[in-house]
Amino acid sequence: MGDTLITVVAIFLAAVLMFVFPLMSVSERADDVSQLSVQAATVEYVDNMRTTGKITMDDYSKFIQTIGTTGNTYDVEVERKILDENPSKKTTQTNLDVIGENVYYTEYTTQIMDSLKSGNDIAMKEGDIVSVKVKNTNTTIAQLLRNVFYRTSDSDTYQIAGQHSGIVTVNGRVN
Repeated sequence: MGDTLITVVAIFLAAVLMFVFPLMSVSERADDVSQLSVQAATVEYVDNMRTTGKITMDDYSKFIQTIGTTGNTYDVEVERKILDENPSKKTTQTNLDVIGENVYYTEYTTQIMDSLKSGNDIAMKEGDIVSVKVKNTNTTIAQLLRNVFYRTSDSDTYQIAGQHSGIVTVNGRVN
């Protein structure tokens, strides 16, 4: 009876070592590749907005399609900080010739998407700041395996993410 139990345990351990750990390794590598793809696509999208000075629905759709090729679903947050230049002088008693500070007003994803869905491209001006954050919303195979074998329940966390931001370098024109 003892030899049979040891044989069954050895077969079980061999199966785990031969199939489960390689599966975990391959799924982790797939998430790494997806992470790199999403980060590269995010950087390309933001840099395109920065250098053209505009946000278009066509570019956004291409971006969503590009990150969608990883087989995951994503939550995309687009933020635009609009430079409101304030060239007036400060009203301090000590230094009357200092120019005022710049102020930024922020537009978030819903406002930007409402404008894009109504058919209006968004023209930005030099000095505006644009940023994009991407996080996966689905559970990847690596997350499932990690949850099973490590007894974790990190369903609120994301595995794949990308973010990039930058200052717009040109004044955009909407055709």
